[in-house]
Amino acid sequence: MKQLVLDLGAEPVHTLESFEVGRNAEVAALMRQFAGRGSREHFAYLWGEVGAGKTHLLKALASTERARYISPFSIESEFVYSPEVDLYLLDDCEKLSPVAQIDAFAMFNEIRANGAYMVCSGAVPPAVLPVREDLRTRMGWGLIYQLHGLTDDEKVAALSQAAASRGLTLSPGVLPYLLSHFRRDMRSLSSMLDSLDQYSLETQRPITLPLLREWLQAEKE
Repeated sequence: MKQLVLDLGAEPVHTLESFEVGRNAEVAALMRQFAGRGSREHFAYLWGEVGAGKTHLLKALASTERARYISPFSIESEFVYSPEVDLYLLDDCEKLSPVAQIDAFAMFNEIRANGAYMVCSGAVPPAVLPVREDLRTRMGWGLIYQLHGLTDDEKVAALSQAAASRGLTLSPGVLPYLLSHFRRDMRSLSSMLDSLDQYSLETQRPITLPLLREWLQAEKE
C-alpha cells in the first residue's frame, strides 16, 4: 500500500468568500466594509480561540490593494506607517515582543492621524492582553468582536459543501469520524479531505469509512 503523507504546511488561499461565517455574520459584514474602506469605524479588534478564523480574515483583507499583513514576527519595517498603505492587519497581538509593542504603538498613532484603517486580532480581549497599557488602550479604540468557531454540524456542512463543489462523494459517517478522530480546526480538516481524495484516486476506491480508517492507520505506522 502506498502511504500518502498528510501535508498541513501548504498555505491555503484566504478570501472573504471562503470564510465559513457560522455565527459570525456581523463580523463578516464588517470585514467586507473594511475591504472596501467603507467602514465608519477605522479600527477593529477580533479575538477568539485558535481555528476560529482570525488569521483567515486578516489575510483575506491583506489581499486587497494598499493593505499590509503584519505578524508579531514581521521585520521592524513592516510596523512603520506608509502613505502607500491604508489598511493594516496586525495578527496574534498577544505574541508581540516588547520591541514590537513599541513599534505597534507608534503605528497606531500614525494610522489614526492619517485616517487609515486597522484590524487586529488576538486570543483574548484587549482588556486582558499581555501588552503595555498604552498599546492595550489603543487596541480597544474601535469595534471589538469575539469570533465564534464553527459547531460540529456547521463543520460537517461546510466540508460537505466543499466536497460537493469538487465532485467528491463521501459515504455517511466519514465526516463525523474525522471530527472525532482528527484535528478539529477547519484548515486541518480541509487538508485531510484533500489528502483522502488523493488516496481514493490512487487506490481507485470510493471515500468510505473503511477507507478512511485504513488511511489513518497507515499514517500512524
